[in-house]
Amino acid sequence: MSNNLVEKFNTPYESIPFENIKQEDFKPAIEQAIEDAKNEINEIVQNTDPPNFVNTIVALENVGKKLTIISSTFFNLNSAETNDYLQSLAEEISPMLTEYANDIILNEHLFEKIKIVYDTTLKSKLSQEEVRLLDKTYKDFSKNGALLSSEDKNNLRQISNELAILSVKFGQNVLKETNDYFLHIYESKDMEGIPESIKEMAKQEAENRNLKGWVFTLHYPSYVPFITYSANRELRKEIYTAYMQRACKDNEYNNEDIIHKIVELRSKKAKLLGFKTYADLILQERMASAPKLVYDFLYDLLHKAKPFAQKEIQDLKNIASRDGITEMMPYDHAFYAEKLRQEKFSFSEEELKPYFPLHQVLNAAFDVAKKLYGLTFIEREDIQKYHSEVKVYEVINDKGKHQALLYTDFFPREGKRAGAWMTSYKGQFKTLSDNIRPHISIVCNFSRPNGEIPSLLTFSEVTTLFHEFGHALHGILANTTFESLSGTNVYWDFVELPSQFMENYVFEKEFLKTFALHYQKGDMLDEEKINKIVASANFMQGYQTLRQIGLGLLDMAYHTDELTSDQGIEDFEVEKIKETQLYPHIKNTCISTSFSHIFQGGYAAGYYSYKWAEVLDADAFDYFKERGIFDKETASKFESLLSKGGTEDPMELYISFRGRRPQSEALLKRAGLLAKPIK
Repeated sequence: MSNNLVEKFNTPYESIPFENIKQEDFKPAIEQAIEDAKNEINEIVQNTDPPNFVNTIVALENVGKKLTIISSTFFNLNSAETNDYLQSLAEEISPMLTEYANDIILNEHLFEKIKIVYDTTLKSKLSQEEVRLLDKTYKDFSKNGALLSSEDKNNLRQISNELAILSVKFGQNVLKETNDYFLHIYESKDMEGIPESIKEMAKQEAENRNLKGWVFTLHYPSYVPFITYSANRELRKEIYTAYMQRACKDNEYNNEDIIHKIVELRSKKAKLLGFKTYADLILQERMASAPKLVYDFLYDLLHKAKPFAQKEIQDLKNIASRDGITEMMPYDHAFYAEKLRQEKFSFSEEELKPYFPLHQVLNAAFDVAKKLYGLTFIEREDIQKYHSEVKVYEVINDKGKHQALLYTDFFPREGKRAGAWMTSYKGQFKTLSDNIRPHISIVCNFSRPNGEIPSLLTFSEVTTLFHEFGHALHGILANTTFESLSGTNVYWDFVELPSQFMENYVFEKEFLKTFALHYQKGDMLDEEKINKIVASANFMQGYQTLRQIGLGLLDMAYHTDELTSDQGIEDFEVEKIKETQLYPHIKNTCISTSFSHIFQGGYAAGYYSYKWAEVLDADAFDYFKERGIFDKETASKFESLLSKGGTEDPMELYISFRGRRPQSEALLKRAGLLAKPIK
């Protein structure tokens, strides 16, 4: 077996040697790393010295570092560059890792030592971060079954293993359904409304499939422009329906039974651990600490946003009526929203794209990081990557020292799941002699370059890039002793603050002027258009807020035991989000079966956190605007918040930065949702 995945990597900054790794290396390397980690656990358990913070809590924190890197590498590749072999391997590896985690969390002798340390340690003798680690370690064990009977522990093991397998299968089904569909258009009359650059992309897609005409897929850079610009209502309906039927059709990739099983198993797990519902279990370590707080938050926003959303939809209906449409449907929304945008602000997403080539936007994000935190990004050609389209940057801090590595992966591929995300290959932590710096990655699905035309972003994609870069900065600036408290290892309803905070910059007029330059002519986007972009910041915010609230309510409904065993997923979904829906439901379509955030990712009972964090980010950016959006003193305070990760309570971190608790008025003002007469 190759040792590439087990020994220290002989690469710059011990970066992952992607080009030397064989896929068949993963399973034996993970098996070996699990054995090594178990031996490390045994050393802690068999230590005859009295248990203390260092020989138990810190020792446990340092268990399985190799395993973390290898498994992170595997699952990141399974998301960004997968194939049938990796997917089948994921079904084997996931339960192995779950079993290993259970072996630790349910180890009675280990927990005995942890409990002794927890009960006897004078916290006044520990640093704030050490207290946080001690509390977190004890709670992680107790909330995951350490206090259970042997029989209940075995039940918990079985549940955890099943959930691991089901989660992987859910994601595989969504990816398969996304890849399997394409819309093939033969006649130019059916391309009415589609901009030339999108036509070229669709033509290239057809050629890649040895077809004539144009091809559109369910991947975002293809699907979104079609649903936004196509004047052919029937074809909009077809592709929208295909998108909304992913994994809910009557075939082998249907996720409905998987959802039932996941929800049932999560509920069983929660009850086994002494919680009323899975949401109660999850929310015990969130800023919103109970389901009632989440529901109150969402319904308060719903009450405030719905009148604005209804007015927005009425505006769209008025435009659609000119085309003889008497009943607007969901597949009409993007098309008429774009028409309304053009009428109100005199620009279309498409005409802005030449001013936002990807490399220019990325450099603008780097520029923000430089101005706020003194970071510099230098591309490294000598660091291995998993695909030729990936780029690697070394991040240098304001003292000229190495800060991190940043991998960027921006274009859709068959082996990459949809959406955009930030992840890491190596976390940040400190040893006695060194500060181990992180290796961070951002992954998106933007339009790829086409011939002489570079990748050009829509303005919403510009926002997406800044969002993911905000997450990346959270990881890059991490400066904690313990990896489990570092970077994005924070409460889930706090984790979106850095990402959503960064989005604010793209709506700042003076900043836009620095990078909204035509990729061919080099001229700046004209002042009037920039003013329109700034003015459009809250365009359709009522509708978008309702959509996010609907997804949050649906997530909470699944995880507060509202789904019954005999209930169809589609019927359940329609019932739970009906208060947020402003268009008729199309039968046999469903969000839930491709709702990867909560059934594959980590947002179960946590999707509300996007809106929760918006309150934080709007309030935080309001503070910057009062003092200057690149004010060094304010930036230094925000950097402190980012660098501390999960070492302090997030509300305390926020208050240290802002001087007070967050106030929702800033969000309502920014979104244009403050109560006022609606004309």
